[in-house]
Amino acid sequence: MRIDCHAHVLPPAYRKRLGDLPIPPGRLEDYERVMERYGINRAVISTGPPGALDGDAELARLANDGLAEIARDPRFAALATLPLPNLDAAMAELAYALDELRLDGVMLLSNVGGTYLGAPTLEPLLAELDRRGAYVFVHPGFPPYRPPLNHPVWLYEFPFDTVRALTNLIYTGALERHRNLRLQIAHLGGAAPMLAHRLASLAAREPELARESPAGAVEYLSRLYYDTGLADNAPALAATLELTTVDHVVFGTDWPYLALPDGDDPAPALQTLGADRPGVDGAHAEALLVFDGP
Repeated sequence: MRIDCHAHVLPPAYRKRLGDLPIPPGRLEDYERVMERYGINRAVISTGPPGALDGDAELARLANDGLAEIARDPRFAALATLPLPNLDAAMAELAYALDELRLDGVMLLSNVGGTYLGAPTLEPLLAELDRRGAYVFVHPGFPPYRPPLNHPVWLYEFPFDTVRALTNLIYTGALERHRNLRLQIAHLGGAAPMLAHRLASLAAREPELARESPAGAVEYLSRLYYDTGLADNAPALAATLELTTVDHVVFGTDWPYLALPDGDDPAPALQTLGADRPGVDGAHAEALLVFDGP
């Protein structure tokens, strides 16, 4: 069983509403060909950034209705897009997506318009997700500033923004308060595993800033789940496995943004995991969600 826990499929009405935004079309039929070629049995799909474009509730609804239609196929689980940072609209869409559409969880971007996960304004949303024991996929969002160098934001701004969101979740106490969240972090946590001990040093150097996170940054990070999308390489795996155990690593492609390898293995670097590879490919995802059907 191979489960892709990080794939972006864009429902046609949602993609049309985005207009000429420079992102791939994310067509289901194209991804299904990838699934067939690489032996991907099931997939967790989401829109990825830009999500609901700074609180557009109608856009979120288009995404979620379309994802729910795709997820009628038992091969797919779908994660809701929420119209953040509009808290009231996001709470209403969360209830609709999980209770009426029966989606499998939510995708949260690291930030929307400069509001980062862990911000006090988002506390009611995290509390409700925690109450539900929800599956939450954290994906980097576009940085809320003009990048200082002329490089595409996905090259390193996305991994750095993941660090910002995780650090804020830790030091605002969100991960201490909300222990029922089933959090999956994209791209093996971006730069967070490599920086984990530096992040943890705040407790020793400026303890007043760390008083809401008594377990320490390394401990909180070790509890999360990490997908291999765009990070299936030896250095990234080594850093992540120094931070957490292999059963907290799940397979992801980040389709359609990955460079597809030759052959029939979608992530050849994962062969270095040896006997742990089958768990990463599929079984570990069972801690995050349960697929219906055979």
